[in-house]
Amino acid sequence: MNVQLKQDCHFKDDGADNFGSDVLKGLSAHPKKLSSKYFYDKTGDRLFQQIMAMPEYYLTNCELDIFQNKTEELAKAISNINESFDLIELGAGDAMKSSYLLRNLVEKGTDFTYMPIDISGNILSVLQENLKKKLPELEILPLEGEYFDMLDKATGISKRKKVVLFLGGNIGNMESEEARHFCSEVKRKLNTGDLFLVGFDLKKNPKTILAAYNDPAGITASFNLNLLTRINRELKADFKVENFQHYQNYDPISGACRSFLVSLCDQEVHVGNHLLQFNKDELIDMEISQKFSEEDIKKLAGDSGFHILVEIKDTKNWFVDSIWMV
Repeated sequence: MNVQLKQDCHFKDDGADNFGSDVLKGLSAHPKKLSSKYFYDKTGDRLFQQIMAMPEYYLTNCELDIFQNKTEELAKAISNINESFDLIELGAGDAMKSSYLLRNLVEKGTDFTYMPIDISGNILSVLQENLKKKLPELEILPLEGEYFDMLDKATGISKRKKVVLFLGGNIGNMESEEARHFCSEVKRKLNTGDLFLVGFDLKKNPKTILAAYNDPAGITASFNLNLLTRINRELKADFKVENFQHYQNYDPISGACRSFLVSLCDQEVHVGNHLLQFNKDELIDMEISQKFSEEDIKKLAGDSGFHILVEIKDTKNWFVDSIWMV
């Protein structure tokens, strides 16, 4: 079955914006916390593109190595001859990596529809425009909103097989229980025979990992601090960004790499009508970037109700795209 979709179609979930309530809830908690999913306004998108281009940020090149040089292996793992399916990408970004797979599938005449999901309408517009130029034959349906809201929409569009991509090591941006719940929810929304391809950053030399998140140019610091600027702009807050400093650490035993913002002084911040107190040296927990062993991945797949179909690593064995089946 070939689902006919307009090339310029773009679905948006207008009820997905919980930005204000999430910020107030997080900054009222102990310890204070902000969600990394809100990093991606227009400036955040640009800064993250710069992060991915940094020589220290090995994750992009490792997974890109897989998609560039093992494209056929990926394509065979997720598709069968004469089988139509929907290819759903969670957090698609600019589709730099997945575009190699898309081209391979299009050139082979595979019957599929690409459904990129992202919370950033800005990045989805860029993605759609670029893919129209590079792959005019591609059927694409961008979905703007929260992952599960849009996954519900995507799975309801057709009864075809579903292949869900979750690339970039984004699974590592969740605490362990959150990751298990996330994968279990994905599984619950899929049917027997559907696939879930997840990118995992593997444990390696701690210095290599820490350098990727603590770059000397300060791009990662700017990326984290930009969220305060966004809160100022969109929630009528008065953060003095210069009163906060980025701090990164990595625990090679647990595999947890964490980003924080440190308050450099005692200060008060208004977010709308709400007054928040910050003590000197108080932390805001910004993001976790979890690293995994092969045993960690097997356990997560099993605990979530999947079985591992195939795993494809980059040439350095630093990163793995693990393909799971329901």
